[in-house]
Amino acid sequence: MKTFHGILLSLLIPSLLILASCQKPAQQQEQKAEQKQGVQTATPSGESAQPGVPAKTEPAQSATPAAAPAQPAGGQVVPLEIKLPKPMFVGTPTNIAVPNLEKPLGRPRPPFLAPAGTKNVAFKKPVTGSDEQPIIGELSMVTDGDKEAAEGSFVELGPSLQYVTIDLKGRYTIYAIVVWHYHKQAVVYHDVIVQVADDQDIITNVQTVFNNDIDNSSGRGVGKDMSYVETAEGKLIDARGVIGRYVRLYSRGNTGNDLNHYIEVEVYGKAVQ
Repeated sequence: MKTFHGILLSLLIPSLLILASCQKPAQQQEQKAEQKQGVQTATPSGESAQPGVPAKTEPAQSATPAAAPAQPAGGQVVPLEIKLPKPMFVGTPTNIAVPNLEKPLGRPRPPFLAPAGTKNVAFKKPVTGSDEQPIIGELSMVTDGDKEAAEGSFVELGPSLQYVTIDLKGRYTIYAIVVWHYHKQAVVYHDVIVQVADDQDIITNVQTVFNNDIDNSSGRGVGKDMSYVETAEGKLIDARGVIGRYVRLYSRGNTGNDLNHYIEVEVYGKAVQ
């Protein structure tokens, strides 16, 4: 019996050793496979997790600053040369507690950029208006180049809603409009609306570039622009390259009285080729 068991053990031990040696490589292969799978899971986005498949590469992050906003049509842009009149505030400001009033900048207005060659195309151009017989001055003063707030430099129109219309005598791409109502006193003009159109009646291709009539009291639509205090800098309106021949400007009195005034209006643009 002993001999039989000895023979049996001698046969089983080598078999067990062979089996153990076969399991070890299998376990090593499983561990390697798990490790490989773990590496693939942690692969950064864009890299291939499959052998033989080319990895996708993300564009390199550039240290170059973001590109500047697109320039207006017309190529190179340069600061507009706007000649300002002498400041002439007299006395203390009147009641300017109006809604939607923009805060004074407290420093000179930053330069306005426009395509090279842009100029004031309203200079000496004909002006018509809702009040054909102004109380003071002539409608031609709106584009005569005199921006001072001295006596004899402004036109005074009647009360309520009034407008002036400038005929540019041709179609222009308009980048900016600067308006001086009356800067001898710190006042706010109501319902300032500026529109550009192809016809004198402001019917064809009408484009509103400024409107601070927040309650549509002038019947030209509700505006979202802010009211502002008159200064020697005038109000610069970004016209964003609208195209037209006629420029009409509305107002409906001011915080000082019911009258409407214009010292000067400049329209900066380039002729449409």
